[in-house]
Amino acid sequence: MRPDSDHPNWPAKQPDKAQTNRLLRGGLGGALFAALCCFTPLLVVVLAGAGLSAVTGWLDYALFPLLFVSLAVVAQPLWLRAACTGPSPKIWATLIAVLLSVSGIVLEFRGALTLSLLAAALTGAYALYLNHFTKKVRP
Repeated sequence: MRPDSDHPNWPAKQPDKAQTNRLLRGGLGGALFAALCCFTPLLVVVLAGAGLSAVTGWLDYALFPLLFVSLAVVAQPLWLRAACTGPSPKIWATLIAVLLSVSGIVLEFRGALTLSLLAAALTGAYALYLNHFTKKVRP
């Protein structure tokens, strides 16, 4: 199938570099924000200062899925930057983010740091794979 067809796995047109960079910055920014709020008392202090201390017990249920989804968002601009042909990583990256989020909730966040490091390692491995693939394709 040709890349200019209406197949859902092929982009209709190649997005411009600014759009790809914006998507990458957004994904990395969301991941950094979630990581800072998960692994440091930053958000707890801010919420306590605002009088919302009762919410702090539920932060993990929102922050860990935010971290995993943000890392999944990073996969798309990496794929676009590498100008890879083939199916987009949107579906499998989203499924991995959902599986890691559900795993964290089911395990009651006992292995949350391990799951977070696994998600970051998977994203980094994907970036290295795309970098290696791009070097082989481009002269």
